[in-house]
Amino acid sequence: MTSILDLSTPAKRFRLVAVWEAVTWLALLIAMFFKWVLGHEEAIAIPGMVHGVAGFIPFVVISLITAFQLKWNLWTTFLALVSSVPPFGTLVFEWWAVRTGRLAELSAAHTREAATVAV
Repeated sequence: MTSILDLSTPAKRFRLVAVWEAVTWLALLIAMFFKWVLGHEEAIAIPGMVHGVAGFIPFVVISLITAFQLKWNLWTTFLALVSSVPPFGTLVFEWWAVRTGRLAELSAAHTREAATVAV
């Protein structure tokens, strides 16, 4: 079992930032509930800033770096960038990228695990 804090490869760094972006989305969604349902206007100020500065921007930067390092084509890079817009899209993209072989050793590990389970 690998640690999510293992940053030794581009694919592992991408995974960490994708998960972090989804966590900040969750915090923002919870804050939006407090704002729109419970009427606390100030509820989204901090989670919104954290999501933008510590979630969205790092994900875009890491996506571009990973695309360069793993030699993604333009379509895969575009999908990675677009995945940061809907809530939890980064997780969906990461799962897809692992299954389709676009995240290097994470995809290879996924294939080995699937072969082990099938035996």
